[in-house]
Amino acid sequence: MKELYIKEIASRTGAQPWQVENCVQLLEDACTIPFISRYRKERTGGMDDVQVGEVKHLMDVFTEMEKRKETILGTIEEAGALTDELRERIENCLSSTTLEDLYLPWRPKRKTRATIAEEKGLGPLAEQMWLRRTDNPEADAAKYISDTVPTAEDALQGARDILAERFAEQRDIRWALRRDYQAGRLQSKLSRTGKSNPDAQKFRSYFDFSIPVRNAPAHTVLAMLRGEAEGILNISIKGDAPRFWQPLLGRLNARRGRPNGSLADQYRIAMADAYDRLLCPTITGDVVREMKEKADEESIRIFGNNLRQLLLAPPLKDTRVLAIDPGFRTGCKVVCLDEQGNLLHYETIFPHPPLSKKVESIVKIGEMVDKYAIQAVVIGEGTAGRETEEFLKRAGLPPEIRILTVSEDGASVYSASDIGREEFPEYDVTVRGAVSIGRRAQDSLSELVKIDPKSLGVGQYQHDVDQKLLKEKLDQTVENCVSMVGVDVNSASPYLLRYVAGIGPALSQNIVEYRRVNGPFHSREELLKVPRLGAKAFQQCAGFLRVPGAPNPLDNSAVHPESYHIVEKMARDLGVKTQELVGNEELCKGIQADGYVTAEAGLPTIQDILQELAKPGRDPRGEEEEFSFDQGVHDIEDLQEGMELPGIVTNVTAFGAFVDVGVHEKGLIHVSRIPRGTELKIRQKVLVKVVSVDAERGRIGLKLIK
Repeated sequence: MKELYIKEIASRTGAQPWQVENCVQLLEDACTIPFISRYRKERTGGMDDVQVGEVKHLMDVFTEMEKRKETILGTIEEAGALTDELRERIENCLSSTTLEDLYLPWRPKRKTRATIAEEKGLGPLAEQMWLRRTDNPEADAAKYISDTVPTAEDALQGARDILAERFAEQRDIRWALRRDYQAGRLQSKLSRTGKSNPDAQKFRSYFDFSIPVRNAPAHTVLAMLRGEAEGILNISIKGDAPRFWQPLLGRLNARRGRPNGSLADQYRIAMADAYDRLLCPTITGDVVREMKEKADEESIRIFGNNLRQLLLAPPLKDTRVLAIDPGFRTGCKVVCLDEQGNLLHYETIFPHPPLSKKVESIVKIGEMVDKYAIQAVVIGEGTAGRETEEFLKRAGLPPEIRILTVSEDGASVYSASDIGREEFPEYDVTVRGAVSIGRRAQDSLSELVKIDPKSLGVGQYQHDVDQKLLKEKLDQTVENCVSMVGVDVNSASPYLLRYVAGIGPALSQNIVEYRRVNGPFHSREELLKVPRLGAKAFQQCAGFLRVPGAPNPLDNSAVHPESYHIVEKMARDLGVKTQELVGNEELCKGIQADGYVTAEAGLPTIQDILQELAKPGRDPRGEEEEFSFDQGVHDIEDLQEGMELPGIVTNVTAFGAFVDVGVHEKGLIHVSRIPRGTELKIRQKVLVKVVSVDAERGRIGLKLIK
């Protein structure tokens, strides 16, 4: 990659050019983001997965830009207009908008008023006016009267159309106007059709709204654009046209000479036309597009952070679960799952109105708990979730059984998906949904990878942002989370394996098929026997796959096979076997990391190895905390201003965080009511204060206490 791109990526990411250069080289060598951030820290200076992901994104952007430059240079050269200065400008360009401005005069055009005038033979008249070679264009225009140009005024109009297009193609004019609009205000008004639109009230805050372009938050930009897309709002940018026109005219006059006589009048008409018809719409579009790109990036970043927190929720390891998809009229769907999430039993109970079979439901729950040795009860947080939780707390379950709630966002999507049907072909959607609820408590990472992240109820305006970029970032987030936790190669589903660095959908199926035919893997090295899993894929994935019970304990750790020889040397130096060193914190403390640094393995790698040896296979996700809603609050009507309530953060956005306080409606902690420097996370337990309640609209305003 060219040096100018390396420097620009370094500037945008805050990294050093040498870090970016090495990172790009690794990416060009088909290394994955998790592999680079975990096992090539010396090469990148310790860049984490988010930074490496940003480098990859920008590398792809500039690779496409370089291809575009080649096309543009070829077109201009064919036109015989490529000068050394223009070539240099194009080759050194780092903005796609600027690049297209440079290309504009030579870009193939659709039929325009200017091209129509050219076809009528009015090009020479326009050229004469452009070069200031006439002080009386009206007289010259009479020479161009023809069958297609009935009058001198028609000839002048055509010449002005050509001039207007030329004015609009001038780089300095476009750049000056773009700067003016970037310093202007983004405005929205209620459209004529919006007045009769029944959904218009969703956008009432933007019926007569204005905000500086440079200060517009991502959620505001996306909301306004959604309103425009639905035909409810009209969007424009208000610049400072008088301030813009004065220096523009001065620059044009200084460069080409001041037009004299009636030519000055023709220039003013053509300039006004260029401004109103050609420049304002296109420059407005450019600026709004740039605003949306920034808003997309910010929203996707927030979505990625939320998704990471959701995927890395603490799991209920080795726990038998009774999971409930709650409901009123249709009853509560109950499933029993073993420690691996296999379905043991299912049925429906009706503890709530209208049937209210409470005693029967308690008996059935007790029987299932005893028969299937249940250790935890997991309840979906949707309709009837709070009521079901309270019912179970009064059902007389053994005190050692934990009662937890989880978000059921996406469970219905999974239950109706191809994956859901493939896993449970003999069961209907209600059973699949309850299984998904239980499994996401046992291991949210393994379960949620089966569901489109956009269905998980986190993020903001995820359906409005650049979908290609969103998928790229979310796929990276899932891959990074899976790699951070590690995957048991002998029990993982193909849906989880596909997100291990270097594997993907095809290899994941091959691994599962090999496992089915040959039995469980006994070592990481055995992965090389999987069809189409070659040396490069093995290098990328091996460190993230675990083989429990393998003869070599390092195969069940995050130590990469390429570093096994280092651990073996450590063990020899201590006079013990490798098996004795792995998991022995005291022995690991006595190892001097500096003594094992080599040209291939630097200090960061040795320190990572020692940390992993002390606690091999450590799960970074922690443990789930106990939580209960306020027992005196059940509906929004129960809320009063000033109340202090426990809650769970369900979504984090640029404008605040949504919190479930147990009343079927999520409350909003506006960003202004969150102490500066406080970073809230998905599923975080918080204490909030009620600051406003609008029961009619279902709006709850909250303030974060702690």
